[in-house]
Amino acid sequence: MSEATSSTRKDTQVHETAIVDAGAHLGCGVSVGPWAMIGPDVVVGDGSEIGPRVLIDRDTTLGEDCCIFNGAVLGTDPQDLKYRGEPTVLEVGARTVIREFATLNRGTSASGKTVVGSDCLLMAYSHIAHDCEIGNHVILANSVNMAGHVIIEDWVIVGGLTPIHQFVRIGAHAFVGGGSRVPQDVPPYCRAAGNPLKLYGLNTVGLDRRGLSSEVRKSLKQAYRILFQSDQNLSKAIERAQVEVPAIPEVRHLLEFIRASERGITL
Repeated sequence: MSEATSSTRKDTQVHETAIVDAGAHLGCGVSVGPWAMIGPDVVVGDGSEIGPRVLIDRDTTLGEDCCIFNGAVLGTDPQDLKYRGEPTVLEVGARTVIREFATLNRGTSASGKTVVGSDCLLMAYSHIAHDCEIGNHVILANSVNMAGHVIIEDWVIVGGLTPIHQFVRIGAHAFVGGGSRVPQDVPPYCRAAGNPLKLYGLNTVGLDRRGLSSEVRKSLKQAYRILFQSDQNLSKAIERAQVEVPAIPEVRHLLEFIRASERGITL
């Protein structure tokens, strides 16, 4: 952080009823609200706000300018019967907002960490389980519940009351409608919703808002039609798309994501 930025920070403020472990580190300008508890080996980045009754249990790092609301619980042991107390961590990027009563567990020996990126919004009662990886600019609406080992790439939006099965991946710029059950991978740039979960075309509104060019969107639309609206099976459709669709980075990512799927792709 630059000296100019540092000079504009307020002094760190800890409410008299809060409990901060001697082994925790609070950055410049951090505020800690009433009855909050911050445990050992917790690092809170400059300018972050820790609201009332927040628990940051242990071994957790928050980036700068995060905002943690009332009653959220971070860095607790994973809810995994295989966990045997091994040292693991939770990492949260900068400027991420975590709303009321959200819960974020540390990792297990499988990966050693749970990771949430920067500029995310995790709404009330959302749950990030052990060994999950969430990218940047992700929005999880109220009561999204993730099982362990879930991967969510950048710029994904998941609607409220949505459970996500363990080891599922949701690709970049995808949109998942609220109240959906997600048992399989959701491909990048697509919309999915319902029970059972189904694809409903490209996430055209999201792609437009994020400034993807008309050429990129045209290529993605061509790839989508070949992959999901032709009569060919998925492996043959991938081969066809590689030949017929311009090999721009977005198309390559879509094809590589599908090819790497272990749980299967939502269709």
